[in-house]
Amino acid sequence: MIDVVVVGGGMAGLTVAAELAARGRRPLVLEASGAVGGLVAAGVVGGLEVDLGAEAFAVRRGEVADLAASVGLAVERPAGGSWVWAPDGPVRIPAESLLGIPADPGAPDVVAALGPDGAARAARDASLGPEAGADAADLATLVRTRMGEAVLARLVGPVAGGVHNADPADLAVDSVAPGLRAALAAEGSLAAAVRVLRAASGPGAAVATTTGGLFRLPRALAAAVERHGGAVRTASSVTALRRHGEGWEVEGTGPAGPFRVQARAVVLALPERAALPLLAGVVDVGAHVPAPGSAITHVTLVVRAPALDAAPRGAGLLVPPGPVRAKALTHATAKWAWLGAAAGPGVHVLRVSYGRRGEPTDDVDADLARRDAAALLGVALAPGDVLDAHVVRRSDVLAAATPAHREAVTALAEGAGRAGVHLAGTAVAGTGVAAVVGHARGLATTLAAPL
Repeated sequence: MIDVVVVGGGMAGLTVAAELAARGRRPLVLEASGAVGGLVAAGVVGGLEVDLGAEAFAVRRGEVADLAASVGLAVERPAGGSWVWAPDGPVRIPAESLLGIPADPGAPDVVAALGPDGAARAARDASLGPEAGADAADLATLVRTRMGEAVLARLVGPVAGGVHNADPADLAVDSVAPGLRAALAAEGSLAAAVRVLRAASGPGAAVATTTGGLFRLPRALAAAVERHGGAVRTASSVTALRRHGEGWEVEGTGPAGPFRVQARAVVLALPERAALPLLAGVVDVGAHVPAPGSAITHVTLVVRAPALDAAPRGAGLLVPPGPVRAKALTHATAKWAWLGAAAGPGVHVLRVSYGRRGEPTDDVDADLARRDAAALLGVALAPGDVLDAHVVRRSDVLAAATPAHREAVTALAEGAGRAGVHLAGTAVAGTGVAAVVGHARGLATTLAAPL
C-alpha cells in the first residue's frame, strides 16, 4: 500500500511528491514518457545542453526559488530587459510592469512605449477609484477600463498574448495575474496594485531560472523523492483508476509489463484531456469537454553572429500578429549568464516561438526561424551562420484560461477532491511554472496531514 500515487512526472507531480517525501510520506510517481519534467525539457543543440521547454519562472511569490534551494540549485535572474514589437516597431517593455501593465505610467520607459497621450490616459487610473474595472473578469476589460487602449494595444496585448498565447479578452485575470484584482481593491488603482505585486518579488526582473538550465529542477526533484524514500518510475502509463477499500487501485503498464498498485490517495498531475478518462470512474464528468489548448513550436538556433554580442533586443521580444510569423524570440545567451559563458563570444542561442491560437505550425522550420530572427533582431543572419538547429512541436499544451473554462475545471477538481482524487498541473493551477508549483505545494500540505 503506497501512501500516494502521483500520475504524471512533470513539475506539478514532482513537486507534490518531493514535498510529501520530505514529510516522511511514501509517494510513487508514474510518468508515461521516458524522462521526467514534462514541459520543462532539455536537449543538446550545437554541443550545448539547453532548455527546449519552459526556461523561466515568475518570482513574485517565491515558491519556485524556495523549491530550487531545497534541492541545492542556485537561481539567477536574466540580464537585460525585454522588448515588444509595437505597431510602429520595437519598444522596450517597461522595467516595472506586470504582463505589460505599468507600475508608474509617468516613468520615462512607459512614456517612450506609449507616447505622451497614451501615458497621460494611463495616468488617469490613479483618479478612477477602486470600483472601476473591479468586476472585470478578463484582462482586456480590466486594462482598457483602468488605463486605456494604448496600454492594451502596445504593451498588454503583445506581452500577455505572447506569454499565454491568447487574446487578453480571453484571459481570466484571476488565472493569469493572481492577486491583481484584490490588490486593486485594496490600493485603489491598477498601477498601485502592480507595484504591490512587483514588490513581493523583490528588485530586478520578474522571472528567473535555475543556473545551468531550468531542466535541472525536475531532475533534482526526482532525485530528492527517491532520496527520501519515495520512487519515480518512467515509461509507466496508467490506464485505469478504481476504488479499492478505503483507498484506490491504480492499473497500468510499465517496462516490466502490466502492474497494479494500491494507494491511500491519488494525484492526477496530467493535462486535462489525459486526466478525464481516469476521472470518469471517480466522479461524474458530465458533459465537460476540455477547451482545446494551443499548439506551439519552438525552434532553437545556435548561430555564429558576433553582431549579436551587443544584444540589440536585450533578452528577447514578444511579437503581435503582423511583422513576422514568429510570436516571440528569446536571445537565450544574452538572457542567461550561465549560457552566455558556456557558448562563448560570437556564438548565440536563439529560440524562436510559433503557434498563435488556431494557427498551424506544420511548415515551421529552421530556415523560417532564421529569417524571422534576423528581421526581429535587425542583424543579418545567413544560412551559413546557423551552426545547429532543433525544432520542437507540441500540441494542446497551453490550457485555456477563459473565465468560463476556469470555473468548469475548478468545479471538476472540487468534485474529484471530495471523492479522494486530487488534480494538479496547469489545468487547475494556471499557466506557468510558478502557478503550478505554488498549487502543488499547497496540495501536498493538504494531503500530508491525514496520511
